[in-house]
Parts: sequence; structure tokens; C-alpha cells
Amino acid sequence: MERIRVKGGTPLKGKVAVSGAKNSCLPLLFSSLLAEGEHVFYNVPRLRDVDSACLLLESLGCQTFRENEVLKVRVPSHLKVLAEYDLVRKMRASILCLGPLLARFGEAQVSMPGGCAIGSRPIGLHLDALESMGAQIEIKKGYVCAKGEHLHGEKFLFEKVSVGGTENIMMAATLVEGITILENAAKEPEIVDLAEYLKKMGAKISGAGTSTIVIEGVNKLTPSEHRVIPDRIEAGTLLIAGAITGGEVQVLNCVPEHIRSLLDKLEESGFELFEETQSVSIVSPSEWRPVDITTEPYPGFPTDLQAQFMALMTQAEGTSVITENVFENRFMHVQELVRLGADITPKGRVAVVRGKKGGLVGAPVMATDLRASASLVLAGLVASDETVINRIYHLDRGYEQLENKLSLLGAQVKRESY
Repeated sequence: MERIRVKGGTPLKGKVAVSGAKNSCLPLLFSSLLAEGEHVFYNVPRLRDVDSACLLLESLGCQTFRENEVLKVRVPSHLKVLAEYDLVRKMRASILCLGPLLARFGEAQVSMPGGCAIGSRPIGLHLDALESMGAQIEIKKGYVCAKGEHLHGEKFLFEKVSVGGTENIMMAATLVEGITILENAAKEPEIVDLAEYLKKMGAKISGAGTSTIVIEGVNKLTPSEHRVIPDRIEAGTLLIAGAITGGEVQVLNCVPEHIRSLLDKLEESGFELFEETQSVSIVSPSEWRPVDITTEPYPGFPTDLQAQFMALMTQAEGTSVITENVFENRFMHVQELVRLGADITPKGRVAVVRGKKGGLVGAPVMATDLRASASLVLAGLVASDETVINRIYHLDRGYEQLENKLSLLGAQVKRESY
């Protein structure tokens, strides 16, 4: 077991680089199932979720090879079509092997996925879309059992924006006969990144990044090479780390437009921002104003930065209202922030934060999910005394050595085994 100790009170200063995007890397890795041969990915972060994806690919018959930030996936002509519970339960993104396996081999059996306990996050939209394309799907003993040797293109309207659903069906549609049109599709940068790699493989896709994506099926795809985009959530987390400590931080290797909604809110709160092509610098005022946020699908404020922004608002001079519109159970970090002295009142999907600079005191806390763990580290950076964050395996699912990057900026933070 490992935990992180944080001593607060040091304004962060300096430069820090962002790793490759977890939420882009995972669908890219599963897209390799669509084509026999060697796929090469660059700028791949070292994360638990990436390791879990590789183990799942290997269990299906692939080989994976890693050297520094380069990850190669060798895909054979024949694969197992059973994704077993012990591997899938660790990570929700595992469901993304369903579309590629079904489209390429005409069948797939995938365990119902696991991951962070931040809401139900149903996969019904994935299954509805596949059924509209001609798949026969049953749920048996906790497994999605899908068959469909002659899938066809179809026009499908997502009742609710679904990043995973858009990715899964976009991948499946590349190898089915006819034209598939996805309406109310997710617009995230990770969707665009996946589409770019699929096109490198020979797929015919247009509209990625808009609400309507059109995919014309082809007979065969071939492997290629691709560089994973920077992680916009890590970029946002590092900017907030600089902000909450009253510091001056330059975040390198990021795409400012990918975090526009966060940058707008930081400026509204009183922080100075300086943008370049691949970096953002933040300069903190002596005091910052409370601002309200409402999480929404991209390009709205990301739910994956909600917990971190809440930590920042505990240090604002006044009251802010945070509304969670994406997941119904994503305020589990509130009780841990309250343990540190935060004044937060949650009710349903709304949390009222009464901020006061210097009001947090270190204490032992427990990470409940990936982004909640980051918010506790951020809160620890400004809490008096020492904060000890337990269950940090959540943190390692989505952040590459966050404690080392914060240390480079002057933070007093260390990881220890116990």
C-alpha cells in the first residue's frame, strides 16, 4: 500500500510538462484490435489504466512492448473474443473492446465494466447503437454477449452525449457495410484524436469534433503510428495547483483551447493567464473571487476538473456554487475536503462552497476516485500542517507521477509505502 504526504504553505513556481492523455490513449489502444499488424503509439503515459488496457489486449492474444513513452501493440490475425471479468472490472474503458471485436470477428463477450464509483454510467447507449446496426445482444451472467456477422451502417441519435458510446460505435462502424451517421455525438478532443488515428489506418470518417460524425465502412484497416495528444485534465490540474497556492506556474505541452472553459473561469476568478501555442502560464492574485461552475460535455466545463476546482474555491473570498450535470455521484470528495476544514454543503447535484483563504488544516483523508484524489492533493498544498492521502492507487490510474511534477514546482509532497 502507498500513500502521499503533503505539507502545505509553499507557493508553486516554475515550469512543468503535461503527459499524454489517458482518455485518448485508452481508446487508441483498443482501436488496434481493428487491424492485424503492429501499431505504434507515442507520448503514452505510464498509468495504471494503460497497464490494465495492455493486460486486456494481451489476454485477447495481442503482444505489447513498451520503451519509455513509446508503446507498440502487435495484433494477430485471430483474437480471442472474450474479455474476462478479472481484467475488465478494473477499468470502465475496457468496454471499448466491444465494438472493434464485434465488427472484426462478428462476435464478442465482454464483462460489464468497472472503474471509478462516480455514478451508474450505463452502457445502454453503446448497446442500443450496435443493435440498430444489426447486432444481437444479450446480458448473461454479467457479460455482454454480442453477435453480428453482417452489421450495417445506420443513423443513430444518442439520447445523451456519451464519449465512450461515440468512441465504441465510431470504431465499430469503420468495418461495417454502408454509412453510419452518429448524431448528438461527443465533441471531446479525445474523439478527434481517435478519429485521426482511425483515418491513418484507412477509415473514412468526417465530422469528428462536431455533433454529427459520418463513417463510411471499409473492408480492411491497416496499422499505423500516432502521437497521443496532451492530457487536458492533467494540464488543468497543474494550473489549479499553481493557482490554489498563490503561485506562478507555466504548464508546458498542452493545448490551451482544450481547456478553454477552465481558463475562462480562472480569469473570471481574478487569475492572470498567458497563453502560447503549447503552454499556459498562470499568475495568482493575493485574493481571488468565487465563481460558479456547471459541468457539461465538451466544450463545457469538464466534470473531470470539478473536484479540483472545488478545492480552489475553498480558498476564494466568498461563496461559489458548483453544479454537477454529468455524473450523479461525483461529490464523494466533499466529505474528505470537509475533514480538512472546508465549508461545503452538498445537496443532490449542487454543492455550495463558502471559501476562506487559509481555512484548511491537514488531516488523514481517503481518495474515493481518480479526480477526487487530485483534489485532496491540491487541498493539502494549502492546508496547514500535514495532509496524508490514502488509497492513491486511484491517482495512479490517471496521473503520471503527479507528486514528482509538483515537487519540481517546489511542493513538499512525497509518496511512501506502508
